[in-house]
Amino acid sequence: MSTQNFEGKEMITNLIDSYLVRAVEAGASDIHIEPEKDFVRFRFRIDGLLKEIAKEPLHLLPALIARTKILAQLNITETRTPQDGRFQIRIKDQNLDLRVSIFPTLYGECAVLRILNINSILVDLESLGMNLTQFKEFEAIIKKPNGLILVIGPTGSGKTTTLYSILNNLNTVEKSILTLEDPIEYHLPLIRQTQITRDLTFIKGLHCLLRQDPDIIMVGEIRDLETAEIVIHAAMTGHLVLSTLHTNDAASALVRLADMKVEPFLISSSVLAIIAQRLIRKICPNCVEEYKPSKEIIETLELENQKGIIFKKGRKCSACNFTGYKGRTGIFEILIVDDEIRSLILSRASVGEIQKKTKEKGAFSLRQHGIEKIIEGVTTPEEILRVTRK
Repeated sequence: MSTQNFEGKEMITNLIDSYLVRAVEAGASDIHIEPEKDFVRFRFRIDGLLKEIAKEPLHLLPALIARTKILAQLNITETRTPQDGRFQIRIKDQNLDLRVSIFPTLYGECAVLRILNINSILVDLESLGMNLTQFKEFEAIIKKPNGLILVIGPTGSGKTTTLYSILNNLNTVEKSILTLEDPIEYHLPLIRQTQITRDLTFIKGLHCLLRQDPDIIMVGEIRDLETAEIVIHAAMTGHLVLSTLHTNDAASALVRLADMKVEPFLISSSVLAIIAQRLIRKICPNCVEEYKPSKEIIETLELENQKGIIFKKGRKCSACNFTGYKGRTGIFEILIVDDEIRSLILSRASVGEIQKKTKEKGAFSLRQHGIEKIIEGVTTPEEILRVTRK
């Protein structure tokens, strides 16, 4: 091996390591290594949004991708098909898992490294962001011995954090907790977690899992009628079941199950609650200041008649990477399936009818909870509009 080759490899190793350290210091959840026509772009996802960090010479791309593949124990000679892997690393006294995705593009392979920090996901239930009313409802629901709890929202809305926080809260030696996940993002002590594969599907895994005498089951996602029916059967036969569904709001989840051809009587008999959520960025405490939003924003959020609100935002400083925001919290909509909601389900009510009933019952919508966060000085009107814009 020549001295030049050794120095080149050492330089690439140090470069990758430096970006890993910078990402952890910035609180990033993902590192994107993206080839363009004339350079390689590095971006970090911080508080849910991507931010460009640096550009490197294009000739470094093969070595950068090769080093990433070596860390994740992937095939460095394969450049035309996607590859997925993981590796562990210790940075600033933290043991971190990183999930790696390699994908071929027009200008070469790109890589996304997801930083999985167990400390950032195992938050106390009280720290999820619910208000007192929501939290009391939520706490009562998860203590039920059986039934189905659905956590809904788009990718990146914090569903995994909520599910893992529930599991961690319920996790005792007296309970048998099993999960089916795709992929397993975080390893939880005492809980038996199973990775879905091409041969072990959600459907096959659920059939086998029910023979393992579980008390609590977590299924990563309900994707089709057969999975939905097995999950509902489990919920109706003495198991507490947690799962996710991709819909925009709580009422839509009930209609989505019906659209999957699940019988209304099964939905009404099994579903305990739907928890819809989004993640919002919090104002940076280091540079917070008062300001006045535009008239258009005030009107859109219907805040023109709200008296005494002191609106706040971040000036943008080095502590928040000049964004004005630092950290995130959740906003929630909780739909409890009580007798009135069950009647609507059985009558095949529309999303609008279910939403009207939940509003009459005083439940917070996602936007209403977001407005509460504005009034509390947690976030800005612009952030709530961004997250809840229909």
